[in-house]
Amino acid sequence: MIASLMMYQRPQLVGAHDRLWALIRRQLVDAPERLSQDAAPFDLWNAPDLVLSQTCGMPYRLWLHGKVQLVGTPDYGVHGCPPGYYRSALVVRADDRREDLAEFRDAVFAYNESVSQSGYAAPYAHLQPFGFWFENRVQTHAHLQSAKAVAEGCADIASLDAVSWRLMRAHEPFAGALRVLDWTVPTPGLPLITGMGQDRAAIFDAVAAAIDDLHADDRALLGLRGLVAIPKADYLAVPNPDGSGA
Repeated sequence: MIASLMMYQRPQLVGAHDRLWALIRRQLVDAPERLSQDAAPFDLWNAPDLVLSQTCGMPYRLWLHGKVQLVGTPDYGVHGCPPGYYRSALVVRADDRREDLAEFRDAVFAYNESVSQSGYAAPYAHLQPFGFWFENRVQTHAHLQSAKAVAEGCADIASLDAVSWRLMRAHEPFAGALRVLDWTVPTPGLPLITGMGQDRAAIFDAVAAAIDDLHADDRALLGLRGLVAIPKADYLAVPNPDGSGA
């Protein structure tokens, strides 16, 4: 058995995630004692004994939706979004004088992964009305590294998951050197998934109850408001970038 809640993990949140998992686990018949926060994401998401994990919307709709069960979507109370939804912040350096996204046509774009909804697919869709996609791109493998690349002048613009951006502003001093140029439209947030052989409904109830029972300080640290049921069809309806393999 394996479980992980690594998508928003960072040093300041280790204890809160562990306490959340302890509350979830006590309501399940069979679950691992500890989270596997350092497991390779795709190995974990495809594990036959997966109890619970959180994935990104793009891998879910491209490859995972027929191999796992959708449990539910945590609501992080993202401003400007319905419950369970999120959006991306297009961030640039605070001292960059460009104010219009069209002025960044030739800019260097930092992105975490080409299969990231918030880091790649969302800005790709957002730029379609502008008639271009960034030709100069640098892959960083993490939202945190994308933000740092912009702050340090190695890139000009990045697209950051709104929850990750909120956490950076709370815990990373360099975030003060960045500003939001624009926001993408809301899409369903990072879904919780479980293996095909698991009791999806029981896991949904366990997670929902655990969030309710979590200490207010931990809920505030994680930004959690609750758990919502977003239909699978809503995830699959989100457009993919051209050439994504969908």
